[in-house]
Amino acid sequence: MDAALRIVRMIRVALMASVVLYALIGEVVGRGATSEPDTTLYFVVTFLAIADVGVIVVMRRQLVVPAETALAKQPQDATALNRWRAGYIVIYGLSETVALFGLVLRFLGFSFSHVATFYAVGLILMMFFGPRRPSNELG
Repeated sequence: MDAALRIVRMIRVALMASVVLYALIGEVVGRGATSEPDTTLYFVVTFLAIADVGVIVVMRRQLVVPAETALAKQPQDATALNRWRAGYIVIYGLSETVALFGLVLRFLGFSFSHVATFYAVGLILMMFFGPRRPSNELG
């Protein structure tokens, strides 16, 4: 369990660092846009990001929570450990897509103030859904 927890935490930190890099890259490359971006596209991508957050909640409920329950009872259950690890990796990947939406919008000419929310939400999701060691304690 400790090795899996360490790996998931390393993946989480690496993906969080990549979100910061997306913001930096977006500022360096995205400044040259001169055309007025389409606001309809912004709203479509915002809707996709909101749907992505919903999928994250469902994936956590479907993959991580049952695996944590199983690991609390039997810490050596390899199947539950794999589901737990895969669930967190999927959650972090989906959180990363929210930040990538911001980078794409920045490339399309939107200002940093428009896309900063996407970067922030991607980071907040990764911080909020941090991996926890399953325990069978109440409270």
